[in-house]
Amino acid sequence: MLPNFLLTRAYGLENLSGSGSACIYVFNHNNSLEVLMVPALLMYHLGGSSISFVIDWMYGKVPILGSLMNLIDPVYVYHKRSTLSWIEAIRPAAPSANTIERCSEKLRSGRSIGIFPEGKRNRDPEILVRGKSGVGHIALQSGAPVIPVGIDFISRINRGKIPVLGRTIVRIGQPIMFWQQSEAYRALMPSLSSCSRQHTERNQMAAEITHEIMLCLAELSGKRYSEPSPPNRYNFFLKTIKKEQSCRV
Repeated sequence: MLPNFLLTRAYGLENLSGSGSACIYVFNHNNSLEVLMVPALLMYHLGGSSISFVIDWMYGKVPILGSLMNLIDPVYVYHKRSTLSWIEAIRPAAPSANTIERCSEKLRSGRSIGIFPEGKRNRDPEILVRGKSGVGHIALQSGAPVIPVGIDFISRINRGKIPVLGRTIVRIGQPIMFWQQSEAYRALMPSLSSCSRQHTERNQMAAEITHEIMLCLAELSGKRYSEPSPPNRYNFFLKTIKKEQSCRV
């Protein structure tokens, strides 16, 4: 927390306790150090409650850093290869359950998770990278509140530059609830294996939710989200759910 005490100003801390349950904390991603500083800031203000972050598996194999990461019981993802051959040589076997299922299980057990939906460091001072729809799937499958957390920098505001380390502004938004959308999404799950159209509809719903989350992050981070909005088919989903349920044997 020492760098945070010296460098970080946080706004909206009251929103950390506004949901009363396990949450999905969603962040924009600018540099390497913020992935240590901002989670520490949140967990400090949550009274020591840890957040399981979704992170690339190779960071868990780096000496010292890996030990710190393992303290928060992270959700490791395995689709990337390490650029360091000695780390790639000890790549563990990926779990059978996918990332969405593992995150949803943690949320159901009462543990909050943290996600950087841009999926990589984005040093563009003006524009967010397109958000990966996994965060939408997790929000819909779990029904957990989403708390957007925008990370900004004084140097970005004054000089249009993302620093390696600098005075940081953290803006914590109010919890976003997707309860109705989640109910519609989960109603499509039992027959997923027998209907590719329902699979497509779930992906569309997740894309819509991801877009809404990214718009919130844009407002909180001071950047723009210029990706086009996906077609809004949510009303169609609600109208067809009851019909499809009644036809299910």
